Amino acid sequence: MSQLDSPRVILIIVNWNGRAYLEPCLSAVFRQDFQDFAVIVVDNGSTDGSCEFIRVTFPQVRLIENHENLGFAAANNQAIQASQSALIATLNTDTVVAPGWLGALVQAMERDPRVGMCASKMLLASATGTIDAAGIAVDRAGIASNVRHGEPDSPEANVPSAVFGACAGAALYRRAMLDEIGLFDPDFFMYMEDVDLAWRAQWADWRAVYVPEAVVVHVHSGTAVEGSPLKNRLLGRNREWVLLKNYPFPPVIWYAPVILLYDLMAVGYAMLAKRQLASLHGRLQAIGQLRKMLVRRSQRVMRISWREMMRRLQPIEGPLAVARRYRRP
Repeated sequence: MSQLDSPRVILIIVNWNGRAYLEPCLSAVFRQDFQDFAVIVVDNGSTDGSCEFIRVTFPQVRLIENHENLGFAAANNQAIQASQSALIATLNTDTVVAPGWLGALVQAMERDPRVGMCASKMLLASATGTIDAAGIAVDRAGIASNVRHGEPDSPEANVPSAVFGACAGAALYRRAMLDEIGLFDPDFFMYMEDVDLAWRAQWADWRAVYVPEAVVVHVHSGTAVEGSPLKNRLLGRNREWVLLKNYPFPPVIWYAPVILLYDLMAVGYAMLAKRQLASLHGRLQAIGQLRKMLVRRSQRVMRISWREMMRRLQPIEGPLAVARRYRRP
């Protein structure tokens, strides 16, 4: 397909044994008011009949079938590289988008050529009228969190705003930005690959905006087990990789005690409350890849100073306030 024949948006959905979510997800996608898009589903070796269901029920979907689970990051990269559209939407299987979702994201993206990421208003399926995410924020301890997580969907949440990045569970990216800063880091497998991408985009001085009209209902960990050892290991490992690749120098020297303190508290909580060592194992695994991540750090596109980057990070809050960011409504 030539670039002239390409739709304006390629919409990518990564699936791994998400058969139960595919019908509501894809049905909502094809009810969009904005129609200049095509859909690629990348299946990561599902064994639940997902691929056959897509072929029969949604033949208009382009299906890429992997023989094993390559992870969320690598699978999205596959579809990005297999397409040419100027705009790239990513969407989790455990979502249902409103009819105006994609059109709102495209309209926001096209208002400003320096906007490289658009974040949706993600609402929790398990708590009606409650926000799951309105973009990504990162504080000066390097802790990433979902903006407005757990807050009611109030009039204040209907105001567009600048954010640090977009949650890749329902986001729109500009291909020109990805061509410049690179795709999702496949080593992350899943979790926080969107945070790493947001850091790299910010270093290159791309903007991210929250689009409240782009509404999506999200099950949250619908195809992964919340609190599982695997998830906690990957979160622990990937957090350290994000910091190794992106945290500004020299401020990392000044903030290292605080960063270490919060890491120790996170590991301690996992060991005491969840009786898991997965969070610790993930951090130890991250150290084993120190050299590789520092090489990738040197490859960043940097258009802003470390002082400007620190201004884009949120102030550090106390442990109780940080814990509230992750509380399940």
